[in-house]
Amino acid sequence: MSDFTSGFWNWYVALITVLSILGCGLLLWSQSKHKVRIGQDGQPEKTTGHVWDEDLTELNTPMPRWWMGLFWLTIVFAIGYLILYPGLGSYAGKLGWQSSGAYKAEVRQASLDYGPLFDKYLSQDIPTVARDPQAHEIGQRLFLNYCAQCHGSDARGNKGYPNLTDNDWLYGGDPSVIKETIMKGRHGQMPPMGAALGSDKDIESVAHYVRSLSGLTADPVKVAFGKPKFGACAACHGADGRGNPALGAPNLSDKVWLYGGSAETIMETIRKGRDNTMPAWGEFLGEGKTHVLAAYVWSLSNGAGAPVVTAAAATEEAAK
Repeated sequence: MSDFTSGFWNWYVALITVLSILGCGLLLWSQSKHKVRIGQDGQPEKTTGHVWDEDLTELNTPMPRWWMGLFWLTIVFAIGYLILYPGLGSYAGKLGWQSSGAYKAEVRQASLDYGPLFDKYLSQDIPTVARDPQAHEIGQRLFLNYCAQCHGSDARGNKGYPNLTDNDWLYGGDPSVIKETIMKGRHGQMPPMGAALGSDKDIESVAHYVRSLSGLTADPVKVAFGKPKFGACAACHGADGRGNPALGAPNLSDKVWLYGGSAETIMETIRKGRDNTMPAWGEFLGEGKTHVLAAYVWSLSNGAGAPVVTAAAATEEAAK
């Protein structure tokens, strides 16, 4: 990998760029010469001498001067650009401009513009922020930008991604826990338990017992055989299968399933285990934005969200 970060590539890129511009210039220069072909009678001819299909003759017509001029202008622009801005390997350009510097400047300006607003919300508790119409709008936009890719735009999740609109939480649904989850991320892991449980029949029996915990259809004989085998799972899910929020172990006694509640899916989970990761957003978003986002997520399952009105509409209503 170090070969791709050596100084050689700076020179390589610079050389290719310069040669490309010179090549375009040479092509234009060669085409700007009007080559006149002299015929047998000693007079200039208007053709190149190339003939196809007996009567299709190629005329000796140069490219339009205005087109040539525009092409020369692009070459002049390219040279000027490469002098002022980075483009020739490690050369930074006379202006010293960098895309990373422009991004940091925009971030600093955004912090100055919006920092006081997020600081205001940061001083309030999450339920209070959730009832603020403007904060609700901001939180919704943050969710659509950064969370909807996994949890869906309606926050109802998908296979392997939790539904955020119900009251089923792996780590708990308190406002502070939701904020911590967004800030630090989560790594939920269930180890493969196939070897610990034994044969495929034992795994199938445990799967039917797990289905029976939430009132789903299950074979009573297999349930009876699976119940004592479930002891290997009780360390995380509890003897009653109600889970453990401290570990992120799901409640198996409700009808909420992250991957599906069929016997085949449960057996697959037992055999192979599951490994899920939610990335940490705290460093990227900052605590202020995370606080507003947590308020929006909390409101989805608590019915405490702000009414669906725009901040502008709320301002107009207050002015009446």
